[in-house]
Amino acid sequence: MTEKKDRRKYTKEFKLEAVQLARSHGGAAAVIARELGIRPNMLYRWMSEYEADSQYAFPGLGRLKEPDEELRSLRRELAETKMERDILKKALSIFSKQHPTNSGL
Repeated sequence: MTEKKDRRKYTKEFKLEAVQLARSHGGAAAVIARELGIRPNMLYRWMSEYEADSQYAFPGLGRLKEPDEELRSLRRELAETKMERDILKKALSIFSKQHPTNSGL
């Protein structure tokens, strides 16, 4: 039976420091990665992510970048509002129907 390896988790600060080290040493990113005990492709991925959007790089476990998180929240709120509107429309149509009057009483 094979044992499941735990994935190593790196803090935002560690990633930022690793990227800064690699950027300051020019083309020695692979060497820096080995010294830090990580795979070079991981450091290159972190560098790409940082270069793509340095302000929102490395948001954390399962979290989206701040603008994406706001967009998700707004979409969720819009869906809920649409559902409430549809319920109110159905209720209005039900209550606005004329019920037959009991003239036999």
